[in-house]
Amino acid sequence: MNFAHLIDGIAKATPDRTALLIVDSGQREQRISYGQLVSQVNRLGGCLQQLGLGHGDRVFVMMDKSQWPYLTYLALLKIGAVIIPASNLLRPDDIMYRVTRGEARAIITDEDLIPAIQAIQPQIPQVRHFLATTSGVRSPWLSLPDLMARRSNTPITSPVTPDDIAFISFTSGTTGGPKGVIHTYRWPFEHLKVAATLWFDAKPDDIAWATASPGWAKWVWSPFVSVLGNGATGFVYQGRFDAPTYLTLMEKYQVSLLCATPTEYRLMAKADRLDQYHLNLRSATSAGEPLNREVIDTFIRQFGVTVRDGYGQTENTLLVGTTPDMAVRPGSMGKPFPGLSVAIVDDQGEKLPVGATGHIAVHRSHPALFREYLNEPERTQAQFRNDWYVTGDQGRMDADGYIWFEGRSDDIIISSGYTIGPFEVEDALVKHPKVAECAVVASPDPDRGHIVKAFVVLRNPADAHIPDLVKQLQDHVKTITAPYKYPRAIEFVTSLPKTISGKIRRIELRQQEAERRD
Repeated sequence: MNFAHLIDGIAKATPDRTALLIVDSGQREQRISYGQLVSQVNRLGGCLQQLGLGHGDRVFVMMDKSQWPYLTYLALLKIGAVIIPASNLLRPDDIMYRVTRGEARAIITDEDLIPAIQAIQPQIPQVRHFLATTSGVRSPWLSLPDLMARRSNTPITSPVTPDDIAFISFTSGTTGGPKGVIHTYRWPFEHLKVAATLWFDAKPDDIAWATASPGWAKWVWSPFVSVLGNGATGFVYQGRFDAPTYLTLMEKYQVSLLCATPTEYRLMAKADRLDQYHLNLRSATSAGEPLNREVIDTFIRQFGVTVRDGYGQTENTLLVGTTPDMAVRPGSMGKPFPGLSVAIVDDQGEKLPVGATGHIAVHRSHPALFREYLNEPERTQAQFRNDWYVTGDQGRMDADGYIWFEGRSDDIIISSGYTIGPFEVEDALVKHPKVAECAVVASPDPDRGHIVKAFVVLRNPADAHIPDLVKQLQDHVKTITAPYKYPRAIEFVTSLPKTISGKIRRIELRQQEAERRD
């Protein structure tokens, strides 16, 4: 029950098949076969074992797009370790929170991300090993390429059980810091059996481009488990998003399977002269929020492919989706996958009738459901209504079993595929000397689905007239927490709506923003 051993089997059967096709922003390419991938994984795993890392040891991994996330995740799984994934956009405070809460014993990162970790190094004495993916680093950092150059590719392994912890992924909450979501070694196989097969649909002859970045649950789902687990070729682009560039790359490399965010699809659909691109897409998928009909129609008209929606969470896997043989209903996320007990329930955990709006929920028996939140039993229990785990999203089911998203039942913000907790943004804003208090909510946006909007009460109301104060506050947030969380819109107000006990009623502000966009 080890996903890394599955990849060993694919490499043994087809060692010369391309596992990774990596293209950098300068259009230079690198190809790594399955045989080469496993050989490097064995070298890396041997190095980690030689350092004393092994079964149950927790390792914080923060990397950009390259071959290294694939090598590192597989090597850590092979030695029975626990992976703590982290986005390369995190700031020092974000990193310290995850490293400390996750009790990481080692950190593996890219050279350009080392400064963010060095800023907190004295505060994380429990970390015994600092490892970089490049040569030339200075003590206490060790270079993985240098260590691997001195190792053989002898197969390595460590016994694990299906219930051993494999991943601790942190996801945003509405109050307090991010929650550590625990998944076991069983989880990749559960994802592979259902979502990766029925929805993502990667096959060995596919060149599959899943655009998610390492550190996110979506990267584990698609580029890692769904692509490699099906023996396909994973396409990796190391440049920033640009619609014409994405379309040109898909044409040049004959990408046959695409999994991108709704925002990326929307911007590609708006690109000039779409008829100049001749794509070879046989399948296209999207997750995070429903796509609008115009985008779906554009991809059908221009490229002959239907973009299919899907829905899932860090705490589980893909639960609902439109499979290749299913009729698309624009605006719907699709149907629950066969064998998965997904329902719309009320606050007491009772199933609601067709057409009624309630909590989108999954039964606690679902084998891909997370084990628990790290060291937070109360927070774990709060997510259940009787035998149903509630996702925090509201939806309704029609008579044919399609589920329609109706909005968040809590204050979590989903913007361009990123999940953002309002607390983290508010906490950063109130650290600015001019801010007295604030509230952060989702505000509808045509391209990103929603953006982060902050309602700010200033200590001195006259400061609202400072010409660049909005930019000052935005830049301030970017220095404290990951930049994708910054408020793209800021409105200065004299007061915030509150309950009798003094709690901010973000729901009123959310409703206000929704009404403004209607």
